[in-house]
This record gives sequence, C-alpha cells and structure tokens, in this order.
Amino acid sequence: MAERRASEESAAERLRRPAFYAAGPGRAWREWWTVLHPPYTAWHLGYVVIGASLAPEGDLVPLAGSLLAFFLAVGVAAHCLDELHGRPLSTSISSAALGVASVAGLGGAVALGVFGVLRVGLVLLPFIVVGVVLVVAYDMELFHGAVHRDAVFALSWGSFPVLVGYVAEARTLAPAAVLAAAAAYALSRAQRSLSARARLVRRSADHVEGVMVTRRAGIRRIDEAFLIEPLEQALHALSWGVVALAASLALVRFA
Repeated sequence: MAERRASEESAAERLRRPAFYAAGPGRAWREWWTVLHPPYTAWHLGYVVIGASLAPEGDLVPLAGSLLAFFLAVGVAAHCLDELHGRPLSTSISSAALGVASVAGLGGAVALGVFGVLRVGLVLLPFIVVGVVLVVAYDMELFHGAVHRDAVFALSWGSFPVLVGYVAEARTLAPAAVLAAAAAYALSRAQRSLSARARLVRRSADHVEGVMVTRRAGIRRIDEAFLIEPLEQALHALSWGVVALAASLALVRFA
C-alpha cells in the first residue's frame, strides 16, 4: 500500500511539471535541459537532415553547419527567448542568463549563416534574414502577437529547416524539397495541436475531475493523466520517429 501511494505521488509530481520532458528540481543544469526542449529540438533538427538528404549530392560540411546553426537559433535562442517572455516553464534561471544565451545563440547562428553564404552563395542570405526575424518575432510575440500563430510555427520550425537543409546542399530549390517542406508543415501543425492541449492541462488546470460512461466497461474516471497521456505519447512517438526517419535518409545520402 505504501509503495502504491508513493507511486501515485510520483506520478502526480510528474504531472505538475511544465512538460513531459522537464527535469525535476535540483541542479541548474536540469533547468537548462528543460529550457532546451530536447525532444522538440531534436525533432526540428531532423527536418534539416531530411532536407539535406534529398539533395542530389551530399556534403557533410554544410549539413553540419546547418544543424549547428539551427541548434543555436531554435534550440538555444528561441527557447531562451520563450522562457524569458512569460516564464512558461517556471524556471529560476535569471533573465540576464536567458538574455545572454539568446543573443549568443542567435549571434552564433548568424555567424554560421555568413560562413554558409561564403561557401554556398547568396542564395542563403534571404534564409538568414528570415530566420532571425522569425525567431525574434515569434518568441517575443511582436506585432501584437500576429506572428505567434500555429501556421507560423509550422512554417518556421517545420517547413523552413527542410528548405534550408536542402538549399545549403543543392544551392537551389526543387519540387522534392517543397513537398518535404509541406510534410514537415503538416507534422508541425499536429505537434502544435497536441502540445497546446497538453500544456493547457499541465500549466493551467488546477483540477480535472469527471466520468465517462462506456457501453461495456461502465464508469471510467477522467483526470489529468487521462487527458494528457495520449497527447504526450503521440508527441514522444512523433519526435523520435522524425529523428529516426532523418537518420535513415542521412545514412543513404551521406554514408
């Protein structure tokens, strides 16, 4: 009985965290881990690899540069700006530290972009400008939040990395890249829909209670876990699924 009660308390504690991947309380690195949103960062880096793998010829140097640039811009800068603006993850990381990490991440991404322009050509320049605008405008909710929309999220963190990954390799666009970008858009819209509802329950709901009467099993209790579990199981599966797909394509193109 004591073990069951402890297990239930542990499950309740996990539900009180701001995200399913959020580390528990402890050392500072745990909060930084949470801010980096590891499953989502890996998911969106997978789009870069998918785009690069569709190019007619593969070169590991631009792929490595694109991956590092997106990790700095999205994984670090965008997520730190998001936490700085409203504290959705409720971390105790100082605003100064988040600001420095945001500037350093975005600055590093731009520097890598400039190096990419020197290597690939001016075709990358518009992507650098658009990328910086998207990170700042979306996460800081500029223009009265006009950019902070599901469609913009899907374009920014789904379609955009696919296109950049392809252009960095091929120095142009092709129908295959556009179709892959459309697929990434659809997956990112699904991600946004699932995560928005999961965040609502985790971060806003004070209490969830209800029942569902089924034809065969009778009454079933509805609580926070009942609402969140299928959403986050889908998000978890999608995140590693995209990464696995990207890895398989990379093996075919670059191995």
